[in-house]
Parts: sequence; C-alpha cells; structure tokens
Amino acid sequence: MKLLLISNSTNAGESYLEYPKKQIAEFLAKNKVTKVMFVPYAAVTFSYDEYQEKVQNRFSEFGVEVDSVHRYENPAKAIEKSQAIVVGGGNTFHLVKNMQQHKLIDAIRTKALKGVPYIGWSAGSNVVCPTMCTTNDMPIVQPRTFKTLNLIPFQINPHYLDAHPDGHAGETREQRILEYLAANPKMYVAGLREGCMLLIENKTIKFIGKRNLRLFKYSEMPKEIKPDEDFSFLLNL
Repeated sequence: MKLLLISNSTNAGESYLEYPKKQIAEFLAKNKVTKVMFVPYAAVTFSYDEYQEKVQNRFSEFGVEVDSVHRYENPAKAIEKSQAIVVGGGNTFHLVKNMQQHKLIDAIRTKALKGVPYIGWSAGSNVVCPTMCTTNDMPIVQPRTFKTLNLIPFQINPHYLDAHPDGHAGETREQRILEYLAANPKMYVAGLREGCMLLIENKTIKFIGKRNLRLFKYSEMPKEIKPDEDFSFLLNL
C-alpha cells in the first residue's frame, strides 16, 4: 500500500494545505500521478464543487489535476479508473455515510490494496482505520455502520490535542481515547497532532512532523513517538 495520512489540512495562520504540500507533491510525483480522484463527501457547509476547486487550487502548484467522484453517476466506477485517491477532511459521519451510500468503501479498499496511492487528511485519514470510532466529530448523520476502509490495523485520532482549557470540566482528548480503549482493549490508537502525518508504504511507517505522536494502548502508559522513529510493528498486529 501507499498511504499518506495527514492530521489536518491547515495550520493556524497558514493557507489551505500549505504545510503538507511538499510531502503531497513528492508522494504523487514518486508514483507518477498526474490526476487524482477526490472524495469531497466530508464537506457539509459548502458545496462539493467548492471543495474540489479548493483542492485543485493547491494541487495545480505541482501540475496535478483534481477530478471528483461527485461529478459521476457511478462514483465507484470512477474510483476503479483512478490513478490515485484523495479523501478530504470535514465531518467524518457525513463522509462515511456517503461513502457507504455510493459503494466507495469496497471500491477504495480494493484499489488501495493493489497499490494505488491514497492521500487523506483529517476525516480522510480517520477512514483508513478499521472503524471511524476515534473521530472527533459530531454525529450529524447516521452511517449504516462505523466500519471503514480497514487498510491499517490501528486507529488514528487526527487533530490530537493535549490541552485541557482552564475552567473546562469535560473530558480531555486523552480521556476520550482511554474510554475507547476500555471498550476495545486490543486496539492501538495513534494520537496524530496537528502538523504531522504518516507515510505508509508496504510494511513501513514513516512519521513526519515537528511534534511527537502519542501512542495509546489499553492498560499501558501512553508513549511519545518521535519523528522518524520506527513503529512499523503497528502494521503487523
């Protein structure tokens, strides 16, 4: 497999897809991709046309055309013919419901397992996991199931935050992940902080970013994984 899994699209004070553009460009160039098939279904408060245009504006910098599944009567067939697949962020529940409705779960999984490059950010990274259960999003719609692409055997929590704001009595992100692990004790969860990404190629994981990754496992102390540290054992669970 060839997966580039990005925590977030935009760092504070930066333009859209600014910080990961170098890695995106290199990833696509290395795989000789000139045209990608975009999945915009995580968008809720703006149109799929607008989302496609937003991504195209960035991808044009490195000469890559952005097509979109929403322009096809049969989105699954559009995926079947794609050079590469890109799944954008937004609301994960909305994304998964539409992926299921348009039969994209099996279509994308089949292509990715054959080595077709896949790029996702935020919700688009979350859906490569066995389930969407470590999303941060509100369930504004109801998918048929929480099961997603299952391309990797561990969970990702995009936008992972350590902060606990003053005066806030609710659970921290870590507490929410520990709740998930209590209910799913065999799983690992990678807390992917903003500005970071995972490059997965075959049986190796490369962690890219200026912050550590926080790795959670039931009944174990969370571990801080440094950039470029090897933790490819997660792919062999």
